[in-house]
Amino acid sequence: MSSLAVRKTAAPAAGTAPGTAPGRPPRRRAALVPTATLLVGALYCLLPVAWVVIAATKSGSELFSTFTFLPGTGFAGNLTDLNAYRDGVYWKWMGNSALYAGLGALLSTAVSALSGYALAIYRFRGRETVFNVLMAGVLMPPVILAIPQYLLMAEADLTDSYASVLLPLVLSPYGVYLARIYAAAAVPADIVEAGRMDGAGELRIFTRIALPMMVPGLVTVFLFQFVAVWNNFLLPYIMLSDDEKFPITLGLFTLLEQGSNTPALYTLVITGALLAVVPLVALFLVVQRFWSLDLLSGAVKS
Repeated sequence: MSSLAVRKTAAPAAGTAPGTAPGRPPRRRAALVPTATLLVGALYCLLPVAWVVIAATKSGSELFSTFTFLPGTGFAGNLTDLNAYRDGVYWKWMGNSALYAGLGALLSTAVSALSGYALAIYRFRGRETVFNVLMAGVLMPPVILAIPQYLLMAEADLTDSYASVLLPLVLSPYGVYLARIYAAAAVPADIVEAGRMDGAGELRIFTRIALPMMVPGLVTVFLFQFVAVWNNFLLPYIMLSDDEKFPITLGLFTLLEQGSNTPALYTLVITGALLAVVPLVALFLVVQRFWSLDLLSGAVKS
């Protein structure tokens, strides 16, 4: 009797397919695959950031003689050297980047708001053609547009000036696209018609009625454009020759070129690159609430 009890196997649990081992449900095991893929992708993206953070703590001698991911003791010295380099030209580059990115993003957001609102609300001949032409600009790589933009600025005698970097950034085809999509979803046509019936002008309707409704979407446009201008390298590289007007990207590039002859400058480049990321992180944290609201609003209203 006992031998029969030993040989007797347990019946499979309810809901378990024959031949499937008990334990974690198949759906949960399948869900681990995309999660693991995302984790690998996140590690791949964060690895260079971790290297910059750790390398910025190393002195010139520690940078090439210690383990890659072993923190050093030279961060304070690197900051002092970076601040003293050419009487603090690094902070001049940071200020230039803040000017280019801040003012350029504001102007671009304003143009995108007006253009997107007009393309979403008004009905006129050639509207879709204008929109399609703007969308063609999204497909244009910046390297194709840089030389024509330089020639235009040279004809206007604006090269090597702040305007030569700011003016080409005012029109953002992708910003116009986002503004049009959000205006179409967030600004009801009935409210616009009601404003017209009350005697409000088109500009008043836009500034007092439509613009407040479009603010979450415009915050996203501003964020994208700010990051794009802050990281822009090619346009300033072509337009500018005076290093006092360089943005941080171009300034660090020239510093890196000098580091090939003076290896001690490598620590300044790494520390400067780490500090250059701080404003972008701070901006993301500040506008994150508006950005999340924009995404949720688009999902509800679409």
